[in-house]
Amino acid sequence: MDTPITSQPSPGSEDQPLAKTGPGISLLPSSTGKQSPQTNGPETPGSAPLRLYNLAHLLKHNPKASIGLGIVVFFFLVAIIGPLFVHQNPNAFSHDTLAPPSAEHWLGTTQTGQDVFLQVLVGTRVSILWGFATGLVVTILSVVIGLLAGYCGGFIDDALSLLTNVFLVLPAFPLAIVLAAYLPFKGPITVALVITFTSWAWNARVLRAQTLSMRQREFVAAARSNGESAWRIIFFDILPNELAIVASGFVGTILYVILAEAGLEFLGLSDATVVSWGTMFYWAQNNDALLLGAWWWFLPPGLCIAILGAGLALINFAIDEISNPRLRREVKLSVLKRLMKTKQAA
Repeated sequence: MDTPITSQPSPGSEDQPLAKTGPGISLLPSSTGKQSPQTNGPETPGSAPLRLYNLAHLLKHNPKASIGLGIVVFFFLVAIIGPLFVHQNPNAFSHDTLAPPSAEHWLGTTQTGQDVFLQVLVGTRVSILWGFATGLVVTILSVVIGLLAGYCGGFIDDALSLLTNVFLVLPAFPLAIVLAAYLPFKGPITVALVITFTSWAWNARVLRAQTLSMRQREFVAAARSNGESAWRIIFFDILPNELAIVASGFVGTILYVILAEAGLEFLGLSDATVVSWGTMFYWAQNNDALLLGAWWWFLPPGLCIAILGAGLALINFAIDEISNPRLRREVKLSVLKRLMKTKQAA
């Protein structure tokens, strides 16, 4: 008669439960030699897919994120698709000068007969695309400088910290005005370069402080002991754990870039022939639209900037709620109470 083959337990493994592995679960030996399932914290690089899933789930059930994303997506669609339906020059003159909104001109006309609706539609593409592109460049620059300074330490940290502190002390917008005024070339590219040059320091400082804490974690020491290069540790191990800070800084930078771009264009420091929200303000102010009562000339671009800024701010608040466990619990409790009330009412 055959006897069943049984495996002999190893020393110290008595009554050791079998743990299921999955996303975000790791088996770590305890001090008693037993293995217990533990949820990976922020210092486990392998939990990145789980964090992305949780991020998408929380964004879906967060009203601030939903409204903010809806506003931003709407403006993106207008910027990409809207100008395709424009079959005339938004700077073309006509005899309908300072005409109020009507069926023929939905948002009225300017003092020289230009259609305000067409200018808003075309200007949305310029302001949105340049604003997001400049914000992306500023964020990349901040991430590279902040992570290098925080991880490398020593002379590199001292040099980059000194450079960051210099730009933190300098007032960004007045410096941008001076640079844009003295540069020989005018246009959106010049404004984008000026804003990039003066707006990267704050986010770099925040990321440096977070990286100084991250480089002391166990998973960074384990990566070093495995012989991984510094670049791989910085951008594949440390950076994924700082995505919430990077995303929040990116959204805030986009908001600042759009406002700064409109401000510089309003002051006449860009190419006034390029239609954008800022140049619309410039021409409205130069032609005394406020004194003439032509509110339809400057109100539409102002509302576009305000609504888009509100959408970006809502996204930033949602990112703060997602990355802050205390705020996340408060949001979950409010959602649970709302569901209970709905269930009771039904």
